[in-house]
Amino acid sequence: MLKYTRGAVGHCRPCFRGESGGCGLKVVLQRVSKASVAIGGDIVGSIGVGFCLLVGFTSTDTEAQVDWMADKVAGLRLFSDAQGKMNLTLGEVGGSFLVVSQFTLYADVIKGRRPSFIDAARPETAIPLYERFLAALRALGFEVASGRFGADMLVEIHNEGPVTLILERMA
Repeated sequence: MLKYTRGAVGHCRPCFRGESGGCGLKVVLQRVSKASVAIGGDIVGSIGVGFCLLVGFTSTDTEAQVDWMADKVAGLRLFSDAQGKMNLTLGEVGGSFLVVSQFTLYADVIKGRRPSFIDAARPETAIPLYERFLAALRALGFEVASGRFGADMLVEIHNEGPVTLILERMA
């Protein structure tokens, strides 16, 4: 029988199990044929074939976790080869990234009807990590479009497949 503790719903496996270690960096990756993000009706970032990444941070996330995640998503083989197998990386298909900050990945809905976001990093912590993540992807040679941290954004995602992964990196 599972024991539900604070943070059980919407959190990582260690939190769900009541283990130490807490939640870490979260990314929801969607393989897309195209994606864009608009703020106030103006498109501020768009890509064709690639990955749309919804990224959330906690106050305990580190630069090492961010660098690891950038390397991980850049190397995932999620595009079809000539035999129709998911065997090609983003770089091999000439794809790009659209990265959108998403603090709501840390919603805690175990109690009540209104989510708590207490585990999401405050802007003074999350913004430098978000900027480092963008820079790490660019340093790997990718075109990277992004939303604007903290803005009210309209994200249009054309999920291809559909292919959606949830990635976590603990400290």
